[in-house]
Amino acid sequence: MRVFSAVGEMRGFSAHRAAIIRSLIAVVGLAMAFAAAVLSSAARETGNLLATAILASAALLLSAVVAIATVPFLAKRVVAERVRDALDYQVTKEGLVFIGFVLLIAIAALNTGNNLLFLIVSALLASIAVSGAASAAELRALELTANFPEHAFAKKACPAHITIRNLSRWLPALSIAVVAPRQNESKKVWHWEQTKFEFPKPSPSRQPWVRLPDLKLERSEKTKPPSILRQPLYFPFVGPKGSAGSELALYFERRGRYVQNTFGLSTRFPFSFLIKTRNVILNRELIVYPKVEQTEEFYEMLPLITGEFENHVRGRGHDLYRIRDYLPDDSARHVDWKASAKSGVLKIREFAREDEHRLRIVFDNANPGMASAERYERGVSLAASLAFYLAEQNASLTYAAQGLGEPTLWGFLHHLALIEPADDPSVLDSLSLGADFNLVLTWRPRGTIVTSVWQSSYVVFLNS
Repeated sequence: MRVFSAVGEMRGFSAHRAAIIRSLIAVVGLAMAFAAAVLSSAARETGNLLATAILASAALLLSAVVAIATVPFLAKRVVAERVRDALDYQVTKEGLVFIGFVLLIAIAALNTGNNLLFLIVSALLASIAVSGAASAAELRALELTANFPEHAFAKKACPAHITIRNLSRWLPALSIAVVAPRQNESKKVWHWEQTKFEFPKPSPSRQPWVRLPDLKLERSEKTKPPSILRQPLYFPFVGPKGSAGSELALYFERRGRYVQNTFGLSTRFPFSFLIKTRNVILNRELIVYPKVEQTEEFYEMLPLITGEFENHVRGRGHDLYRIRDYLPDDSARHVDWKASAKSGVLKIREFAREDEHRLRIVFDNANPGMASAERYERGVSLAASLAFYLAEQNASLTYAAQGLGEPTLWGFLHHLALIEPADDPSVLDSLSLGADFNLVLTWRPRGTIVTSVWQSSYVVFLNS
């Protein structure tokens, strides 16, 4: 929280400095415009029409520049806090029909001069004003709290809790809906892109004489992270000084980062002429982990992985721990035939382990173009499914991947939630091989795998 506070203070200081600079520019510009206007009046008194026209045009031009360059910016700064709680209005079909009806009666009143019609028009317009004032007062008295789950998986419903509190002492809140604000998920932005200036243009038979670094201004589409809340949540009644909460199930089609900085409190109360929405600032971010499911490929692979791991761990100790009865999943290599012959029942030798052996899950990320988008998502989901399943079985796990931060289960799933193909060196080139057994999921061809990786490792080729 301290880091975010420091960042906010720096941004606030920068914004205040920009506002001060704009204010000084406005003062200087208006002073110059005033001086030009005074000089134009003096020139007109002397009869110099050319000087009058030039000075008057300069005063007008300076005023226009100040108005365009500084007034909108400063006005936005002044009302920034109020704009956040501003109400958005959207006319409903019922409201359009009602307004059309009011216009017809108003035209009839103007044509006939009938006082009764004027009274009816006044009453109808007053009902619109009352509707706007009542719904605005209702929305401004509301307080919103949104609690989202700490862990969420793609294609799996996860619970969230939304609470509305009514701060008004006397008035209840009726027909309230919590909605996501209307916003574009992508926008066009200008940015500088590094390029090279070459003269003459290169061709297969000719090399350029001059080649220099250059910059090119490009306009590209910047995609915003998708919002968390997609479906509205309805509250029919919230009493005075009361609160109402509701559970909702969030469902995400894809893994990734979901961000929502604004929530909308919307109402049609009392006459459904307008849909009024008050925007509430609540910064929320949710990391959705890859889809975790036990597919046919998962069931085919799991026995091979567990068998390799057991063979790697078993038998490393040399001290006899105990002799016990044979179980169906025991290996025949550990049968104690002498004890079995004496007792007439198969007996198994168990040895004490010299150390704790762990299973390390290694996700070797793909380079761009190595796999299609569908195959890549399937590979990421398989890695997340194996990690989650083995963790549920209380296996001692570690993790490795390019750029992996926290080597824990949730850190690994967080890494897989945001991962994309990248031009990074293979994690297998720097993998330290020890006593751990490695479950390697890689997109590399078989012939490019380092020979030492095959020792105490089970390799899954995701691109085959």
